[in-house]
Amino acid sequence: MRIVELCVYLVNLPLKREIKHASHTRRESANLLVRCRLTDGTEGWGEGVPRPYVTGETPEGALAQLRSTRVIDQLDCDCGGWGDVLGLCERFRPAVDEEDPRQCRSNALRCAVELSVLDAYGRLFEEPLSAVTQQYGPAKELRSSKPTVRYSGAVMAEGAVAERISALKMRAYGFAHCKVKVGVAGADDPKRLRTIRRWIGPRMDLRIDANAAFRPSDAVAKIEPLLACRVSSVEQPLAHGHLAAMPELRRRLPAPMMLDESLTSMVDAEEAVRLGACDLFNIRLSKCGGFLASLRLAAFARNAGIGFQLGCHPGESGILSAAGRHWACTVAPIRYLEGSYDRHVLRTRLTREDITFGYGGRARALGGPGLGVTVCPEILERFVVKKQTYRLG
Repeated sequence: MRIVELCVYLVNLPLKREIKHASHTRRESANLLVRCRLTDGTEGWGEGVPRPYVTGETPEGALAQLRSTRVIDQLDCDCGGWGDVLGLCERFRPAVDEEDPRQCRSNALRCAVELSVLDAYGRLFEEPLSAVTQQYGPAKELRSSKPTVRYSGAVMAEGAVAERISALKMRAYGFAHCKVKVGVAGADDPKRLRTIRRWIGPRMDLRIDANAAFRPSDAVAKIEPLLACRVSSVEQPLAHGHLAAMPELRRRLPAPMMLDESLTSMVDAEEAVRLGACDLFNIRLSKCGGFLASLRLAAFARNAGIGFQLGCHPGESGILSAAGRHWACTVAPIRYLEGSYDRHVLRTRLTREDITFGYGGRARALGGPGLGVTVCPEILERFVVKKQTYRLG
């Protein structure tokens, strides 16, 4: 069975409220959706979230990359089983018309195309996307099968009253883990964190994410007062350009350090291990180039003695949330899990199924073939900004 068509949509999804952190503030999410159609009419969907301040990608740039890519040469292949499909996905390389030393400037596009292909063939084979982890050789040491997973809550930089309400909700909703955004200009982070700790209670695991807000010269002074609130990890305290300063920061501070914006590819992962720059990786499917690339990064982390979490992009739709659920339910050990915020973040769902996590952040493994979710075309069309179609057959 062959791919006969790819249809790419650039969509702007409105958010329920403003999302603010040290790197960016947004009220809508510009996402890239891909629909893959096979010879017999079977369709699959994928999603990527280009973020310029993370991988240097833009939504318009991703569309231009695909226009420059000889899609028919890379994806015109008859696939009779998962082995063929995985090989096809690994061969897909979008054109990149600029320097890309970190090999990350096509990650969102690769993720969207790859997921659409895996979803389509999963539906054809009548197997869930989670079967990919069991079939993929590099994931051998990671394989797990969990009927449920537990997501983390998050408190954004949103003002004292809203932050207290968010923290109280985390506690009332029974979350076990909470991440707090820090480093926003003008914010009193020590006071904020003390207040949030008081409202979430003493038992909840509390970690912080600076989104590269600090400088090597002031990072210790900024972070040290926060550790009194029993912080379990510090995510991306420095910009990627200051990665070489991370080993010294690890030496001077007792909290585990996590990389996010500095962890986009295997190039980044190898450099982080060489430097001794972190204790944890934040792996995100779109940021890291897709389902398969994220499995490879997790396997690399495990072999290097580094922990990892599966993160998400606020504003991703149920398509990417579903992919993250399949990944999380078949991979171990994951330190923290983020995602499936759909109903809490997006004004409108694109999928018929609501896969938002439940009480305590708990969520069940998804059944059904492929991603296990159904895109609503009539709803999708309301948010389409641009559309491109590529016919392979």
